[in-house]
Amino acid sequence: MIEGFDISAFVRATLAEDLGPGVDVTSEAVIPADARFDALMATRDAITVAGLDIAAAFFRHLDPAATIEPLVEDGMRVSSGTGLMRINGLARALLTAERSALNTVQHLSGIATMTSLYVDRIAGTGAVLLDTRKTLPGLRVLEKYATRMGGARNHRMGLWDAAMIKDNHVAVAGDVAEAVRRARTAGIAEIIVEVDRVDQIEPAISAGATRLLLDNMPAAVLRDAVGLINGRVPAEASGGVSLETIRDIAGTGVDFISVGRLTQSAPAADIGLDFALA
Repeated sequence: MIEGFDISAFVRATLAEDLGPGVDVTSEAVIPADARFDALMATRDAITVAGLDIAAAFFRHLDPAATIEPLVEDGMRVSSGTGLMRINGLARALLTAERSALNTVQHLSGIATMTSLYVDRIAGTGAVLLDTRKTLPGLRVLEKYATRMGGARNHRMGLWDAAMIKDNHVAVAGDVAEAVRRARTAGIAEIIVEVDRVDQIEPAISAGATRLLLDNMPAAVLRDAVGLINGRVPAEASGGVSLETIRDIAGTGVDFISVGRLTQSAPAADIGLDFALA
């Protein structure tokens, strides 16, 4: 199970959205009530898997007696054509749950797969890949779970678990140092400060920042910034990060690289569910 996420509530809400005030009229009309099907969920892409337990929960919700056999585990990298899960149960239930289960696994596996590509690009550099808060409303815990399955580490989960002082906060507070001082006075333990100029580094650290987010800096400027920070706090690069640029960014000596695209625009994996009469 995924810590901090109510899978049962998610399944109920998702199926309620799909079923509306009625039933699956197609399955009810076409499929006999006692018909049974065997099903194989398989990927048509090479992917990093995420979301199988949630898919199983959809099928079990509509057919508690369904037999479900996972063939792989979340976090595994598998080739195109690999079977992910076998399901045997009532045909109406499986068909009704099919789209919700597939949507979830396709989305989460897409995120995990993109994440693993970025992780591979920075292998051996010492830099750690982070996700961001650029997630779909209501799906943050799931999407951040998927980035972990792809090998990334979670950034803060929300607005509550760390302060992140960005340019608009600085503009209202007056300057970087004053914004940091106010966060320190409020008793916040972790204070991440976004800086987009090297002259903001010293005031932020002196005031008590615990991490600096170096925003949209070219690699040469990042290298200078890392030298100025000199290990006093962790350095995180963010903005303008792509598969083409991340290796150079990692080579500047930053500790972390955050990438919003992991959750914001990862393409869904191509995963299908094929049925055969039992």
